[in-house]
Amino acid sequence: MTAAPVHLMGERLLLDPLGGVMWPAAGLLAVADLHLEKGSACAARGQLVPPWDTRATLDRLAALMRRWRPRTVVALGDSFHDARGSLRMAPADAARLRGLTEAAAFIWVLGNHDPAPPEGLGGQAAEVWAAGPLVFRHQAKRGAEGELCGHHHPKASIATRAGAVTRPCFVADARRLMLPALGAYTGGLDVAHPAIAGLFPRGGRAFLLGQDRLFSFTLAQAAVSARPQVRPPPRAADA
Repeated sequence: MTAAPVHLMGERLLLDPLGGVMWPAAGLLAVADLHLEKGSACAARGQLVPPWDTRATLDRLAALMRRWRPRTVVALGDSFHDARGSLRMAPADAARLRGLTEAAAFIWVLGNHDPAPPEGLGGQAAEVWAAGPLVFRHQAKRGAEGELCGHHHPKASIATRAGAVTRPCFVADARRLMLPALGAYTGGLDVAHPAIAGLFPRGGRAFLLGQDRLFSFTLAQAAVSARPQVRPPPRAADA
């Protein structure tokens, strides 16, 4: 596994291909948008999907914590898909998550899907959390500096010989780092969308998640890759 280093407000951060970011100097791991129990929320609305998303997402979180051994974990909001998600968890999943929240100081940053802290799972809740020069919040605040955020579930496409490949990604510039969604059942918003691109008006870089490494390219390159590729009509000689 190869993490990608970035610098924000003079602090060195390491982007993990699993979708988390480690701040080594503070012993801090940040993740975003777990959306635990999204599967059970869909089932309650009659949308039957395999009920394994919570387990798969906890696998990712546990793997990140084993790899980095953080002293502090900050979950950047929408950790549960809805306000009652923590109450629907299978007992084994709840016990596992409780163990993870006891293995490090755990901060639940509140999001639009989970405006109240989860019940009985440990950790502490905060609307916004700050450490040193960095600020951790769910949804980006225009004009903020030193900000780590989630909410938009950024993804990007890159052209390859086999066609375009679309994956979740980090988005970074000198002021802000936006994390991909860690949740197993989360969709994504392309980095070329104005909701994301507008937060990086001076440009920035996307870091596409790969198997064991990240693939970096500028947001301008990502915007070009996201455009539909329309083939010109055949010339008479080609018809």
